[in-house]
Amino acid sequence: MTAPPPRRLPRRLVVKLGSALVTDGQGPRADFLADLARDVAQLRNQGTEAIIVSSGAVALGRGRLGLPRSPRLDHKQAAAATGQPLLMQAWADAFAPLGLVTAQLLLTAYDTEDRRAFLNARGTIAALLKAGAVPIINENDSTATAELRVGDNDRLSARVAQLAAAELLVLLSDVDGLYTADPRLDPAATHLSEVTALTPVIMALAGDSDRSGPGTGGMRTKLEAARIAAAAGCATLIGSGAGERPLARLLDGEARGTHIAAEGNPVRAYKSWIAGTLAPLGTLRIDAGAATALGKGGSLLPAGLLAVEGAFSRGDCVAVQDGEGRELARGLSRYDAEEAARLVGAKGAEIAALLGYSRGDALIHRDDLVLQ
Repeated sequence: MTAPPPRRLPRRLVVKLGSALVTDGQGPRADFLADLARDVAQLRNQGTEAIIVSSGAVALGRGRLGLPRSPRLDHKQAAAATGQPLLMQAWADAFAPLGLVTAQLLLTAYDTEDRRAFLNARGTIAALLKAGAVPIINENDSTATAELRVGDNDRLSARVAQLAAAELLVLLSDVDGLYTADPRLDPAATHLSEVTALTPVIMALAGDSDRSGPGTGGMRTKLEAARIAAAAGCATLIGSGAGERPLARLLDGEARGTHIAAEGNPVRAYKSWIAGTLAPLGTLRIDAGAATALGKGGSLLPAGLLAVEGAFSRGDCVAVQDGEGRELARGLSRYDAEEAARLVGAKGAEIAALLGYSRGDALIHRDDLVLQ
């Protein structure tokens, strides 16, 4: 069979690893983690930032505590609390020979859905990447309640791809993509290398999750994750983590996988969400100089702020108007209404002195701003 052609490397990608790849149920699979670390280092050298969503904490914790698989929440949370430091140490050991630092982020559904928490998580990831660290993300299983859980790391990785504005989500597991039927049961099953839209027919091809291994996700959760990612302008690539250098071989086209197309691009999807979905909860009135800067693609700085109206919190959508009340833009405010009112006319360097802290020089960063 002819291998698919190599794909253009994205600016930023999220790679999710299932438990069966990370651990054998007793301890970390050090050789696999080292291979993945080399792939990430190579991507960085080629200009691609990588974020890892890693399963395995619960499985490692169960092995250390001697606990059997159980639906009891307290057992799972105890295993997660025990296994998470083991998981992070394994990743740190894998990246250390390459001179790369790892950083842990534990997220819940709240962190990807609440706008303030969303901005915090996105800012943390951006700061880590800028500092040259490799973010290792997992769900906060040790404390999350049922209503705050994402439920599986496939969907969590799609939420991470959304908040990080990634262009590609890579789901590595024990399968090399989507088939027209279960290839373990039907020898006539055909592999699908490209999916342009997640139609009901495509979604119906997903089989039930295989619960025999240490993981919890199946093909259905992968397609549901791909649907979340696609709506955020992020493509998805489903492939196998077997063999040496699985991520590199999949991206180079040497290994087979299923590519699921995005709907647009991350920036357009995010800004469409701001412009078309969120109702402004307040208004920032700005002077002519600030309006000109916005028109040239700049952020909204407090120096150009004339007045603040409404009661809004950090992360809320606000309207930006000129001195005559014409709406120029909408965006997510990095400061609440009371803070913004104290910053009217201030320079960026004065923010920390006025508030006692700073969340950056911009009231609304250009990445969170949509011109009307």
